[in-house]
Parts: sequence; structure tokens; C-alpha cells
Amino acid sequence: MIKKDIIEKISDTTGLNKTMVKSVIDEFLNIMKECLENKERVELRNFGVFYFKKTKAKKVRNPKTGEEFILPERTKIVFKPSRIIKKE
Repeated sequence: MIKKDIIEKISDTTGLNKTMVKSVIDEFLNIMKECLENKERVELRNFGVFYFKKTKAKKVRNPKTGEEFILPERTKIVFKPSRIIKKE
């Protein structure tokens, strides 16, 4: 499902104008983007949590060349679904 499909489905379900629904979804995504850029934890009740997790530096190998190198420590975004989502 893509953004356009989501907009249509919400519009059909709520009876709201597609333009209004699109602007609300765009604003929601902009706020999410800002929060994640600032490395803030985002919790959506009954859906899940987006948070940041640090990974340790590790030794990896390039599969094409076989060359080994150290992948530095980094921070990645993790999504943890709620119990309700996990049950379904």
C-alpha cells in the first residue's frame, strides 16, 4: 500500500476531502521526520514506538572482494510494535 492508497482509504472511511486528508498526512509525516532528525523517541499508543539504538563497532567482510574492515559504531532507528499489533 502506498501513500495515495492510504489517503483514498481514509477519505472513503471518514468522508473527508482527499486534499484535507493529504495535508494532514503530510504534516504528520513532517512532524515524525523532525522528531527522528532530532533523535527523539516517538510513541504511538496501540501501534508502536520508534526509537534509536546504538550498534557496536564490528568486523565485517565485503562479499565481493573478501576484504575485511571495521564497521564503526552507529545509531539506527528501530520500530517496536505494540502488543495489540503483535497479537494481530
